[in-house]
Amino acid sequence: MPKPLPERASNRALSDALKPDRAVKGRGAVSNRTGRFEAEERVAVADGWERAPVPGAEDDDPAPSPRISVAIDSTRTIIARNESPDIPFDRSINPYRGCEHGCIYCFARPTHAFLGLSPGLDFETKLTMKPDAARLLERELRKPGYRCDVLAMGTNTDPYQPIDRRYKITRQILEVLSAFNHPVCITTKSATVVRDIDILAGMAGRGLASVSISVTTLDPALARVMEPRASSPGRRLGAIAELAKAGIPTGAMVAPIIPAINDAEIERILAAVAAAGARQAGYVLLRLPLEIKGLFEEWLEAHAPGKAGRVLDLIRDVRDGKLNSAEFGKRMTGTGPFAELVRARFRIACRKLGLDRRQRALDVTRFKPPPQAGDQLTLGL
Repeated sequence: MPKPLPERASNRALSDALKPDRAVKGRGAVSNRTGRFEAEERVAVADGWERAPVPGAEDDDPAPSPRISVAIDSTRTIIARNESPDIPFDRSINPYRGCEHGCIYCFARPTHAFLGLSPGLDFETKLTMKPDAARLLERELRKPGYRCDVLAMGTNTDPYQPIDRRYKITRQILEVLSAFNHPVCITTKSATVVRDIDILAGMAGRGLASVSISVTTLDPALARVMEPRASSPGRRLGAIAELAKAGIPTGAMVAPIIPAINDAEIERILAAVAAAGARQAGYVLLRLPLEIKGLFEEWLEAHAPGKAGRVLDLIRDVRDGKLNSAEFGKRMTGTGPFAELVRARFRIACRKLGLDRRQRALDVTRFKPPPQAGDQLTLGL
């Protein structure tokens, strides 16, 4: 097992000093906005001392990027449960906390506040990994009372974020699931998923695996500032093609759709994923729960100041006059005329492109714990 990456002592001082209206090279968040559970609030002040001037540099050059650190998460359980009525699964696994992809809109950002860290830059630079995930999963699946149902991965942080190339925890989890004939559905923005085609293709042949690739934009420049360390749009389309060629049921998610930022691309994105081999598609309208509201507003001011007012007004239009609505059944798709227009455009495009096919349910009947050392042999009478 590779050792965790060391934390650099300068991270906190550096990120605390960043101006909230200034882009940060290679990162999605613009600031280290204080989490909601902290007794004190950190405020970045542009007093002229935040960094030394660089001869010949423009005043709007990106601020320096905080370095990534990875710590060990010594969790005792690995399967997370939920009872949300508008989510089609009740269990999931997250091999990592925090996500290096740095997607500014990520609805998992507020979870970093539970660790006493910022949902801003800390979320994408102060990561934790679960090196015992596969062992913990096997232990939970062997419990006598366990009842099999589809297990989701990539529903919170991305299981194939860049650090998984080093730690390969996601592959270890898939090896356990395959051995137990346990169904899994994966959502990711990373082309690294093709690394595990050997496992996923075998599982798909038994009706046990499906993959959905999230494609938010076809514009590489927009992708670099909106989701800076995720795979490029072209590589994601390539991943869809490779997965589909291997016989793995593959879909696409246009998530999130952001008014006046990427909504104009809906039809083009759907045409591209269909051409690559996706069988079905879904979408989520932008959600801004808790600290994400402020982080997204900062991002707009840094990257699209001319559009900021228009974007926020449209978000309020689809969220009953607020920047976020958490109401079950409405939070994913919004309400109002703009939300209805998005829904109609998406439905029509999917129908024309053959992306409205219902995906075959994964098989939960094959689940069976494999024999282990010390098991009593069954007599073939």
